[in-house]
Amino acid sequence: MDLKQLDYFVAVCESGSFSRAAVRLNLSQPSISRQVALLEQELGQRLLERNGRGVQPSDAGHALLAHARVMLSAAEQARFEIREMKNEPAGKVVVGLPHRVASGLCVPLVREFRQRFPHAMLSVVEGLSLSLREGLIAGRIDAGLLFDPAPTPLLKYESLMRERLVLVTPSGYRLPAQVSLPALRDFAMVLPARPNPIRTLVDAVLLPRKISLNLIAEVGAVHSALSLVERGLACSILPESALLLGTQPPRVCHSPIGPPAMRNQLMLAIPTARPLSRLTLETVKLLRELDFRRPH
Repeated sequence: MDLKQLDYFVAVCESGSFSRAAVRLNLSQPSISRQVALLEQELGQRLLERNGRGVQPSDAGHALLAHARVMLSAAEQARFEIREMKNEPAGKVVVGLPHRVASGLCVPLVREFRQRFPHAMLSVVEGLSLSLREGLIAGRIDAGLLFDPAPTPLLKYESLMRERLVLVTPSGYRLPAQVSLPALRDFAMVLPARPNPIRTLVDAVLLPRKISLNLIAEVGAVHSALSLVERGLACSILPESALLLGTQPPRVCHSPIGPPAMRNQLMLAIPTARPLSRLTLETVKLLRELDFRRPH
């Protein structure tokens, strides 16, 4: 199967007509039509069907379109990697980090990046996992770390760490070695608001069991919830790493929850719809090597 033919076929499908595809590719319409016809001849299937506005993929065309995009992306990725092998990684890479991860990881990440890639620049974007995911899909971020992201074919995920959620209370509480799920009803709670991944995880565990919390407030981020707990205003359900956010240990008590345990997941996310530069690939490798469990 010829990559040029696949490229023309994808352009026609996405443009909706041979004429618009010809403008997009800066080619003549007959040459595009001829290559698509050769592709149909090779496969023995009609790939495009005419309608009142142009053309659309047939059933066979839809099946080929998905494969064609993957093959073209892989070919472009190969070109990127081969071209960049001759040079030391340079340019700029944008990495997205949740606030909670950035507070402990930004310094070792920048330090190691400067040692490995002295001629490149690292830009760290901090935000909630939901907004970072949108930035990755839109092309504003090259690689990112996300907590429990929603699945999408536009991103490839790799699990880097799982951590347990714990009940966090103001200091002075007498907590058992482990807090059962029904016992969580007894605590006045502040939680991150939906669609925060922690809130989504808590709801996914408690709602099917018909366990309703005494929720007195919602906040936008983990550190805000922890601050309210420290000041004695409420309790919360937070990841263990949240207790390492500040320069000093927070003045709180905590105990694991379960069974079953609630565990969130930190995922490495990279786009699937565009080629990755060598600098991005090397930065991804660096992200895999960092220690997410230890405060820095």
